Amino acid sequence: MTHDRPGFSIRERIPYDPIIGRRFRLPGGARVAVWTIVNVETWDPAGAMPRNVLSPPMGQPLLPDIPNWAWHEYGMRVGFWRFVDVLATRGLKASFAVNGSAIATYPAACAAARDAGWDFMGHGYVQGPMHGVADQAMAIRETVDAIRSFTGKPVRGWESPGLTETSDTVDLLAEAGIEYVADWVLDDQPVFIRTRAGDIVSVPYTVEVNDVVLSAIQQQPSDAILQRGRDQFNRLYQEGASIPRVMAISIHPYLTGVPHRIRYLEALYDHILAHEGVLMCTGAEILDIFKSQTGDKS
Repeated sequence: MTHDRPGFSIRERIPYDPIIGRRFRLPGGARVAVWTIVNVETWDPAGAMPRNVLSPPMGQPLLPDIPNWAWHEYGMRVGFWRFVDVLATRGLKASFAVNGSAIATYPAACAAARDAGWDFMGHGYVQGPMHGVADQAMAIRETVDAIRSFTGKPVRGWESPGLTETSDTVDLLAEAGIEYVADWVLDDQPVFIRTRAGDIVSVPYTVEVNDVVLSAIQQQPSDAILQRGRDQFNRLYQEGASIPRVMAISIHPYLTGVPHRIRYLEALYDHILAHEGVLMCTGAEILDIFKSQTGDKS
């Protein structure tokens, strides 16, 4: 396992900086930039599942865990294609947080994301916490290489599995050429994070307008992504009149891609799109807006 090297403390990496008084602005005077993150992961059918919908009989874990593996696999066979349709019919592009190993496991889905012009982000090589990765630098490199070989483009963004980082993950990401991360959910605007290789940008992500939390952890009703997402957007839109904001919507094919939830995602997008002064973005586009105003400090 990678041992953390001496470096910056978290407070040194990202000093406290209140949102008031900043100069960040969105093009055209927009109030809110909204980006969608579609998460695609490889779950090993022979191993323990990262999450489950069905607890094991008598409380005894069993392998292979066919019911919970199949729950996820449905998302890649069926649910993912609902996302493709929902986004395409509204002229939207997603950021595609993908395990490096998923490029080979789910080539048709990855090709659809590439052909739709989605912004590919690294999401670890396999689905598991960064703390358990034996060699983080190699796993990051393998993920970046797999995506770059498939898309022909550099990988600019990263979302760690479960948003997990050790104390030097962000250094390793910057050293691998990653420009922005989604792990640091602490602001409504992009901010710089200090690393050994220069600054990297934190693009605002979400743990609460996120179907893992809503559907898999909190087990909220099927319409929760609409109810919570609409409330989130409405408040950010109100505040964005004076201080522009960024809103993230994080979705997974096996959760929001199922028949009883997908219409609520559609309704959320239609609510957002009915407002003027909204910029529908990818993570890389938000990064570029921020860097154009601050200068590239990396």
